[in-house]
Amino acid sequence: MSNRAELLERVVGESQRHYAAYTLFNQAMADRLGLHPTDVQCIALLDLEPGAVTTGRIAELTGLASGSASRLVDRLEKAGFVQRRPDPDDRRKALVALAPDAAARVAAAWETPGKAFGAVLERYTDEQLQIIADYLEAAAEVGRDQARRLSTETP
Repeated sequence: MSNRAELLERVVGESQRHYAAYTLFNQAMADRLGLHPTDVQCIALLDLEPGAVTTGRIAELTGLASGSASRLVDRLEKAGFVQRRPDPDDRRKALVALAPDAAARVAAAWETPGKAFGAVLERYTDEQLQIIADYLEAAAEVGRDQARRLSTETP
């Protein structure tokens, strides 16, 4: 690529290919675990949280309406991936946390793909990894903002 316009075009195209490939991968992982793709994403997002969260927080993380988030938690609880427990600060609320063996169940399915993705990252220097991490963080924020806009804006 000799100029910025061509490079930007390549980045946009590869981003679209990455998103499509990751969507297919997420579906395959969900199938392997016997879950819905949204359920797999919820498990991944819960794993990133510092502790148990409310169903409202799960709705925020996933972009689902509160009723849909409640049904998602019901499915995950039934499948043994999450547990509900009383909120010590507000007994009217329940907190949702990953079940003790949920991480191990997901890790077993993730072992081979994780090594493959890890091998890709090994090709990059620490400085390049910082740039990749910065881009992914910024792109994720734009994606969340645009999802909110699209879901609230009148067409």
